[in-house]
Parts: sequence; C-alpha cells; structure tokens
Amino acid sequence: MAPSKFRPNPRGGRGGTRNCLHDPRWARRKETPLALERTYSVKAALILGRHPVPGQTFVNRHIERLFDGNTILACTGRTKTSPYGKPVFDRRHVAMPLTDSLRAPVVMGWNAWRHGTSRITFGARRQALRTFLKEHRPDVVLGEFGTDTLAFYDVPVEMGLPVFTYFRGKDASTALRRPARVRGYATMLPRLSGIIAVSQFLVDNLAASGLTHANTHVLPSGVDTARFLPGEKRPGHCVAVGRMVEKKAPLLTLRAFAEATRDRPDAHLTMVGDGPLLPELEALARELGAADRITLPGALPHDEVRAALAGAELFLQHSVTAANGDTEGLPSAIQEAMATGCVVVSTRHAGIPEAVIEDETGYLVEEHDADGFRDRIAKALSDDTAQMGQAARARAVEQLDTWQLMARLEDVLRAAVPHS
Repeated sequence: MAPSKFRPNPRGGRGGTRNCLHDPRWARRKETPLALERTYSVKAALILGRHPVPGQTFVNRHIERLFDGNTILACTGRTKTSPYGKPVFDRRHVAMPLTDSLRAPVVMGWNAWRHGTSRITFGARRQALRTFLKEHRPDVVLGEFGTDTLAFYDVPVEMGLPVFTYFRGKDASTALRRPARVRGYATMLPRLSGIIAVSQFLVDNLAASGLTHANTHVLPSGVDTARFLPGEKRPGHCVAVGRMVEKKAPLLTLRAFAEATRDRPDAHLTMVGDGPLLPELEALARELGAADRITLPGALPHDEVRAALAGAELFLQHSVTAANGDTEGLPSAIQEAMATGCVVVSTRHAGIPEAVIEDETGYLVEEHDADGFRDRIAKALSDDTAQMGQAARARAVEQLDTWQLMARLEDVLRAAVPHS
C-alpha cells in the first residue's frame, strides 16, 4: 500500500484510532479495494433519523451504494416514500396499544433523563423493530448519527448483531453539553462493535467527555472526485456553500469579502444556501455597497453547486463554534471545493485543519478573526494560486475520495461480521 504523499496532519490519533487522513496504511490504494475483492455479500441495516433528506448526500450514498446497495433502513423520525426502493422500518407507523400508551409518559421520560433521548423503542414498537430485523436478516448495523443510533442500537445488539455508529458534528459537540446524552453514550459505546467519526476533532471531543472505544476509525464522508472536477476557473470568482446559520458565520464572510475586494470590481462571491440569516445577508450586501458583487441565490440543487464550485477560484467558509456548542465535523462543502480545485479560505475549526493544509491547499485563520480572514481573501485573489488549487484537488483525490472511503468503511464493518 503506497504511503500518503501528503504531510501528516498535526492532530494525532488518540489511542488505537485509525485515521485515514494521516495514517499511511489508509492511503488511497491503487489496486482493487479489499472490500470489493471478497465474495461474501454483506447486508447492512442503516439507522437514520428523518428520511429521505436530499441534502444528506453522504447518507444517501450509503443507502444506494454501501455493499452494492444491499441495505435496509430503520428510521427514528418522520419518513416519506423512500426514493431508493429499500425496506424501511418507521416506528411511527407502528400503532401503540393502550398499554404502551399508558406507559409512554413514564418510559419516555425515563429514557430522556437516563439516555438523552425519548425515542428509544419499547413495547410493540420494539417488537416490531425486532421482527423487521429478523425478516430482512442484516449482517451488520450502522447508525448514521450518534443521536439516532441511541434510539435503536440495543435491539440489534440483543439479537447478536454487530452495531457501529458514525459521529458527524452536532452529535459529538452540542450533544455533549447535555449530561443525559453523555450518560446515554456512555451506556451505548461499550455495547457497540466500533465507532466512526468524520474527523479526529470529534473523536477528541468524545474522549474529553470520557467516551472512547477501542475500535475507533476516522473516515470522512468524502467527495465523488469523478464528478466534482475543476472547470474553467473564472478570475476573482469565489463561492461559499452552507446553511445561513451561526456556525457558518455568513455575515462575517460577506463583510470580509466586501472589504477585501473594494478595489477589485471583477471579483464576485456567490453564497449558496438558505437559512434564518439570509435576509440579514441581503441587507448587509446592500449596506456595504457590494450587492453587485455578491449573489445570494438561496439553496441550489447539488448539480448547480458542483458547477459553481468548478468555475470558482476560491472557496470561503468561516466556520465557528456556535453559542450552543454546535460545531462542524468535516464540512462536505470543503471536501467538494477541494475536489474542484478551489483554494480554501477557512478557519482552524473542528476537522477543517485535518483536510486543508495551510499555505499548500488553502489558508486558515482563527475563529472570528475577521481581519485575518479578509486579508487571506485579498492575498488569495492577488496571488497566482493555480498550483495551490491543483494541490487541493490532488489531496482530495488521494485522501477524500468517497468511493475509497466507502471501501474502507466496508472493510471495517465486514471485519465485525462472523464468517465474512
């Protein structure tokens, strides 16, 4: 297996954590991935919240492609008709008998206090989940978010199935501010076969709350590098993609761009995304006299986002820790931007420094450093950054390709399946 040609990230793994971003054993293989060479057909049950959620690209990839699409879905939240043609368990579609209805306030209240969620199944719904799993016979169970895994994990564990959970951001940041959620995780983790996080930052967050597992892996969600390709770069064009919410700091991003480009009438910023701060952004663009250089189209289909990134020189994202503790894991938009050859200007926040190498694939500043962010934007626009964009693309292909990462995930899950 060829070692990574990229500098190891300064965030070291904790304990036995396997981190594909700095462990050369997890570097991108040139040969066929081991998980694809084996002949045993593994079936995975995926624990989800609401379904479907079009914006959860990483989850939808697992539904469609994990183990060649041999998946079933167990949903803890509201579901609509699944576009993927998969067997779906929805606890809300299981009628509660009178005895369960009478018990519900006490049971749900206890679960909320003890485990940090009231969604843990009991009674008829618990039996229905067991029946669903018996009928469809999965070999392994993967929860896509830690908070959703809490609701269902104990049923497959009691059935002798290996269960894993992903941690992706809020479930290992904001969630840890709730003592009940920490108690729930502390009960859950020893019963799991392993945990997976999209960044070492989240693994460290969990460990700081006393939550560790001997079988821990860092596997980002990744990006389809065969689809997210560099296009013809438009000089001075910048893109930001994300919900217009506090942890993305879109107001700071817009202001920094406007100040950095006062003498660059050719520069343009497209900020893709919807959210509660969008009206304030529109007002701020007008107030700063930059409305002609800033486009706010709202949310766009994924293909249009891909096209916007392909033509952009810079990708801007000033991620910060929100007041409620919410953080990123490793933003998908940054991975997509790197794949399209964008120079990333961002912050030393969460897992971002694990992917973006400072002064090689992008520029990073501290959270809330508005002046530094403005100056890095100005520098990136004035310098010849073509080589930096090429390095970003190369790193994405080498370390963040979603299909290679999915093959690694399959290896991890398959290793826990007896006789696989």
